Order: sequence, then structure tokens, then C-alpha cells
Amino acid sequence: MITLALSKGRIFEETLPLLKAAGIAVLEDPETSRKLILTTNQPDVRVLVVRATDVPTYVQYGGADLGITGKDTLLEHGSQGLYQPLDLQIAKCRISVAVRSDFDYATAIKKGSRLTVATKYVAISRDFFASKGVHVDLIKLYGSMELAPLVGMADAIVDLVSSGNTLKANHLVEVEHIMDISSRLVVNQAALKLKQAPIRRIIDAFALAIGK
Repeated sequence: MITLALSKGRIFEETLPLLKAAGIAVLEDPETSRKLILTTNQPDVRVLVVRATDVPTYVQYGGADLGITGKDTLLEHGSQGLYQPLDLQIAKCRISVAVRSDFDYATAIKKGSRLTVATKYVAISRDFFASKGVHVDLIKLYGSMELAPLVGMADAIVDLVSSGNTLKANHLVEVEHIMDISSRLVVNQAALKLKQAPIRRIIDAFALAIGK
């Protein structure tokens, strides 16, 4: 049995064409089904529906043989023991710094200054501002990041940005681009040895589908 860990939403939807290229069709929609283990048209392949941040953990500890997760998750939560054969070039977005439109960010980040930043990307944020010589007090949030500057809780946020429409709607502006993000295929290294042929078939089919 080959087990693939996926999260609901954009990554799941954008993975379906890649699975199709590998001859795999998921037989249930995770948005309507309450099941956490979904069957496919291949009797020896199943899909686990897990939180996006848990995908690397399931793969690392053998709960899944393969998984698809964002580069942001891998950087933030670590990728120890994971083989990363492919950047799948799906679910593209970016991690950026955003502030209120009336906030003087240029002055606030002069070397040696101190900034309060709300984010769920604590490690990424700490490394980014440290590289600029800026001291940061980090407030960890898991959602509605845009609220923090609006209620005076933080000077800035570090978050994923796709279209930027949510920022505009909340009178925030993107002031720095930290990195581009896309989703990666991750593989349990022990599974790759024990189930080499079926896993390699999936990797090769994905590679062909994205033109690698």
C-alpha cells in the first residue's frame, strides 16, 4: 500500500492533475466527505487528508510514504529525514512583510531598531529580520493576521500573499518580499527503499507532468 498525505484546499485541487498523470484518481471529495482516508482507483494507493502543517510529520514518521506540502511549511517545521525529489510548481504564492498603509516601514527597520511582528512563520521571520540587523518581538498567530496591525498589536505581519486583495481590503500594503513559495513532493526515505518501484513510478509521472 502506498499512502499519500495531502491537505484540503488549493494544494489538493492542484495535485489532482498530477495524480491523473500517474493514473491515480481520488474517488471522494475531501470537501464533502468526512473521511480522513480516501480511496483511489488504484487498490494499492490511498490518500490521507491532514492539516497542511502536519504533512511533513506524517511522512517523516512513516504515517505516509509521500506527501505534498508548501516550501513555507518545510522551512518552518523542518524537513529532517525527508527526501524532496520535486518542486511541483503548484499552489504558488509568496511570503511577504505587510504593514498599515500609514506606517513608516523604511524608518522602522533601520539597523538596530525594534519591531513587533505578528506571524505564524516565526522561524522564517526571525531569520529574515536578523539578516537585516533588526530586533523583532514575534507574536505567533494562526489566522486573521491582518487584524494585528489594525488593532495596534503589531507593527507588521509576515504572511503568505497570493493576489494581495486581502491586504488591500484591510488597508495594508506589502513592503518586502521575503521568498517565493510553491509546493514540494516529500518522500519518507525508508519507504523509498522498501517500496522503490511504486514510489518511483509516481515520482516519474509527476516529473513528466510538470515537464521536469
